[in-house]
Amino acid sequence: MELLKVNLAIEPDLQNFIQFVLGAVGSLGGNAFSATIATLELTRELRTAGAATGYPLPASMSLRDDSLLVAWGENGHQWTISVLPEVPSSVTLEKLRHHLQQSTATADPALLLRRNREMERFLNETRERTEKEMRSMQRAMEKQQEDLSASILQAETDPLTGLLNRRAYDENLSRAFRRVLRQRAESLSLILFDLDYFKNINDEFGHQYGDAYLNKMAHAMRSAIRSDVDMVFRFGGDEFAAIVFAGKKIAVTKAQDVLASMDGRVSIGIASISVEEPSDGDLERFIHRADDALYQAKRSGRGRVVADCLHSDGSVSWNEHLSETARQ
Repeated sequence: MELLKVNLAIEPDLQNFIQFVLGAVGSLGGNAFSATIATLELTRELRTAGAATGYPLPASMSLRDDSLLVAWGENGHQWTISVLPEVPSSVTLEKLRHHLQQSTATADPALLLRRNREMERFLNETRERTEKEMRSMQRAMEKQQEDLSASILQAETDPLTGLLNRRAYDENLSRAFRRVLRQRAESLSLILFDLDYFKNINDEFGHQYGDAYLNKMAHAMRSAIRSDVDMVFRFGGDEFAAIVFAGKKIAVTKAQDVLASMDGRVSIGIASISVEEPSDGDLERFIHRADDALYQAKRSGRGRVVADCLHSDGSVSWNEHLSETARQ
């Protein structure tokens, strides 16, 4: 049977509740001495749970068989205050319950004002603490996102040149190809590069010189593109690629800039799609066209740019653009 239920928001609430508990022990014939010791321990437990801090901690006193119990909190923590010598009659319990209800119903304006202030303070502190925790969580999430982005970038970056690697090339080319086909208002060019006679350079001058030569190529490619729009890649070895969001004419110009920076020692193949020169929608065929153009550049003598031209009947032709070195 529940005898009393209150909220222990402020210190007077807690003290009054303890007095009600001790009073109930006396009214029901319990041992006052052992109950006093039990309530001292109970008071510490209630304070630990948040009583008298402005937090509206719910607490109740009830009788179960011959045991007088106190419970508190949402999880229903319980504390035995006293084991009575005999089970009280229902009349005795009803009188006690009525007395306790009457006692707690007395409205003291000063006490009510203090309770309201303490609860307001508690709510403000809780809100500030929650906002602080949310800011901390937001910073932690941002840091995790930064770490994840850095990890992804590291996994997609060639360690020697700092260019994007083959994995990033596959993902970005597929995404760019689908985007251009979907929008139907943007051009896309795939430029493939192969350093001419790079093995001979490595064999003659050593790998350290070869690494510097690869970085020179990476610098030439970065200088030729728009860093916030286009993308450049190294597959490994002497193979490079660029994804350029522009048509054939601009792609050829950018390729020629790279060719000039590398003293005409690069073979370059280009495939493009645009409103004027649409694709058949096959990514593999698009890549194959750029590969064929690169092969044509090598077969024709290297040191040149070859751009393919896709005709309406599906056939392909090539336009060659020689470097100054090749012309000589």
